[in-house]
Amino acid sequence: MFEEIRKNAITAVNELVETSGLKKGDILVIGCSSSEIIGGKIGKNSSLEAAEAVFEGIYPVLKEKGIYLAAQCCEHLNRAVIIEETCAKERGYEIVSVIPQPKAGGSFATTAYKNFNSPVAVEEIRAEAGIDIGGTLIGMHLKRVAVPVRLSVKKIGEADIICARTRPKFIGGCRAVYPENT
Repeated sequence: MFEEIRKNAITAVNELVETSGLKKGDILVIGCSSSEIIGGKIGKNSSLEAAEAVFEGIYPVLKEKGIYLAAQCCEHLNRAVIIEETCAKERGYEIVSVIPQPKAGGSFATTAYKNFNSPVAVEEIRAEAGIDIGGTLIGMHLKRVAVPVRLSVKKIGEADIICARTRPKFIGGCRAVYPENT
């Protein structure tokens, strides 16, 4: 079961990175309900094993490409985000003091905290893309304008996934010309 979760996470992140045109220094936010992945109700059946399988699938892909992973915490930490300290400093994000736990922050954020080189928590970010695994509501951490991305992978474990990329706002009205790749 966990090997299939890891493989689906790898496929999803590779497809999203390619579709979104993410590049070195960009941020991909992940909201991950390990409870939903194992077939439970969000916030009720936290599974470190499921979270670790997702992390093991996603993190190496992003690290190789120089893309920052942001792990969204659960509502008990007001959906704060765990990121690498270098990312927080590069983007000018204010660091807050908290260490996520499986039942106060979530298993995925806990796993990220344990595996990042220098993890920190911040209250908000503006990511270039994201994956919502199990209905965790990542929209608050995406840049405007969010655009849905459909992948071949529809679920990770038992959890539905919803993906998004972002694009700059269109401005200027009917006479404006926009780049084709947005």
